[in-house]
Amino acid sequence: MSIRPLVILPDTRLRQLSDPVVRVDARVRAIVEDMFETMYDAPGIGLAAIQVGVPERIVTVDVGPREAQAEGRDEEEAAREKHPIALINPEIIASSEEMSVYSEGCLSIPEYYADVERPASVRVRYMDLNGETQEIDADGLLATCVQHEIDHLNGVLFIDHISKLKRDRVITKFTKLARKERDGV
Repeated sequence: MSIRPLVILPDTRLRQLSDPVVRVDARVRAIVEDMFETMYDAPGIGLAAIQVGVPERIVTVDVGPREAQAEGRDEEEAAREKHPIALINPEIIASSEEMSVYSEGCLSIPEYYADVERPASVRVRYMDLNGETQEIDADGLLATCVQHEIDHLNGVLFIDHISKLKRDRVITKFTKLARKERDGV
């Protein structure tokens, strides 16, 4: 396992449509292991493969530690509340009419958060690490996280769900930061 470098806005790979995984094998399982290690190290609650430069339809999520923190458990106890889920070729097959708003952030857009409205619950079909088709019903933070990560697989960022003015400001900020880093300023 290894921590992979994150793809950061304005990198155009974040707008790339990810390819379906043809079969779950040792290579895919190794990518998933690296994704979990990268996600936990960041720290984050979700990661799409494209965020580590792999244009395949793979998502990792674990909202357990974040939910434990929200419930007021101490940091050490929250860290033990891991419930990792790997979703291969995930697709939303049903979503509620009820909507919810969460303040979202993204490992590929560091230190920027915005309120995003999404369906409050979703049903997702995916393959597990054994290549078996599964379905999961998600609500609350898990539903938001899964939708956010599936958006990544389709080249959509959470900032695409906010006003054009705010989105343009964020893109401009990260483009300037990338230029400064590239030019060594």
